[in-house]
Amino acid sequence: MKRLSLVAIILACCMMSMTAQDGIRVNYNGPHPTITDFAWAYFNDIENEEESGDRPALLVKEAWVRYQKGLPQDEGVKFILDEKNGYVSYELEIDDYTIRMEMCYWNENDGKHKLFAFNDMASFSQDGPLYSETSQLTFLRYDDATRHMTYCDAPGFDVYDGNVTYSLPRTGKDIIVTRWNEDGSVVKTPLKWNGHKFIK
Repeated sequence: MKRLSLVAIILACCMMSMTAQDGIRVNYNGPHPTITDFAWAYFNDIENEEESGDRPALLVKEAWVRYQKGLPQDEGVKFILDEKNGYVSYELEIDDYTIRMEMCYWNENDGKHKLFAFNDMASFSQDGPLYSETSQLTFLRYDDATRHMTYCDAPGFDVYDGNVTYSLPRTGKDIIVTRWNEDGSVVKTPLKWNGHKFIK
């Protein structure tokens, strides 16, 4: 009898471990998650990572907390939470530099999944893009059935970190890719969302 109980405990622990590996849990109230629910699940996940202290997304979280408490933002910081359009923006102006981070999500055509993105590749100066070791365009796919989201590759395109910045949509569905050429010209190209991936 004791042996059977031990086996049951081991199996339960294995099931819990498998569930934990399914991705990041998204907690929400109401019929479906919002940009706030996705963002806070993402914040909590990166805070659990080792060496997360220098993660730029935590600056967004700090600004969000100030926003929720009705406190003024730090000097040079603009914070936008557009719950209706599923969009968040953090912008910091320092001299001639603009540091911008964005979050948004897309509904997939199957009605069962959503795509969440965090963009730290939208920062620039008059001379072109600004990058750090942590600059990235990150995607996670949310599953309604499991209420978890998992990291995934950029759907339909490759992310470049050379002379390129990305802008997530506050309205519409397309990502705008800005290429900064050596001659000083700038070329903007949309990546169009088709309900499953982005196409050029």
